[in-house]
Amino acid sequence: MVLGEAMSCVSRVLRVATPGRGFSDVTADLRAFVREAAVDAGVCTVFVRHTSASLVIQENADPSVLADLQRWIDRLAPEDSSAYEHDAEGPDDMPAHLRSAMTRSSETIPIVGGELMLGTWQAVYLWEHRRRPHAREVVLTILGA
Repeated sequence: MVLGEAMSCVSRVLRVATPGRGFSDVTADLRAFVREAAVDAGVCTVFVRHTSASLVIQENADPSVLADLQRWIDRLAPEDSSAYEHDAEGPDDMPAHLRSAMTRSSETIPIVGGELMLGTWQAVYLWEHRRRPHAREVVLTILGA
């Protein structure tokens, strides 16, 4: 990118149907969006529009990593109806909010040469913290040239 070169900004809402608690890999969707945007250099931001789901960049080669992450967060924010005041949407509601608060609602990934600069073993996951399936919205924005 050359100083003074015109920048473009493109956004899209990605809808993700989660199967319930666990991880949904959205990396292929992000890569497709970067290709369609035809940006050579810039950044891609990813933002989940919910308070009971989050985003994580994590290993994509060994599924035991994701299983271990799920067990870890289950211990940190257990479903215990006696521990929480907020239970408007069921016993997994407040633990889901806590899990989201401990993780991230957005990620920013560099784009170089028209490609996301994720590491070899990295993927971007939407992490569903509720037990039942949900329709989640993830806002993708690319700024670049």
